[in-house]
Amino acid sequence: MRVLLIEDDRMIGEGLSNGLSAEGYSVDWVRDGAEAETALLNGGHALALLDLGLPGGDGLQVLRSARAAGIDTSVLIITARDGLESRVAGLDLGADDYLVKPFETRELLARMRAILRRRAGRASARLVAAETELDTESHVLSHAGTIAVLSAREYALMHALMERPGRILSRAQIEERIYGWGEEVESNAVDALILTVRRKVGKGVILNVRGAGWMVPKP
Repeated sequence: MRVLLIEDDRMIGEGLSNGLSAEGYSVDWVRDGAEAETALLNGGHALALLDLGLPGGDGLQVLRSARAAGIDTSVLIITARDGLESRVAGLDLGADDYLVKPFETRELLARMRAILRRRAGRASARLVAAETELDTESHVLSHAGTIAVLSAREYALMHALMERPGRILSRAQIEERIYGWGEEVESNAVDALILTVRRKVGKGVILNVRGAGWMVPKP
């Protein structure tokens, strides 16, 4: 799942980028308001983490412009501004949540998962499709009674497929969801990921659709 990180502080940005990548997120990182507006317009991200104190345009203005342009990407504000006025302004402008720095990575991840569940209309942390179940907190995958813990990239693959069971994703669509900007993607990278997941829990967990891509069965 691709996340847009909008943060000008290099140390914080690197820490968040590394931490999120380790949890299976593909992170695209921009550092000023102008880049943030362009990235939001280009789309493709499930969630944006937005700092407010940005060079080249305040974060609240970035959010205001995005919502005015009809961009509905989920936004979690991450900022040192802890005043009530800033919180109210951010939420009223269309942010999904507001988190004050400093914060623990575990809390950030929990808030991200909650936003994504609400977005998908789910209350549970588990994605279920037929005989397959994916725990979005522990990254445990079970299929037909076989259970395995997934690597970050394997988890990203299964999350993309299980968001909408029965929907076919092409190679390009999968790559767009699990790899970020500038990442070199080998031609057989998706095939290799699918192979490792099948080896862990069984071939039936992911179905091939000849000439189209891959899917997980509907419930």
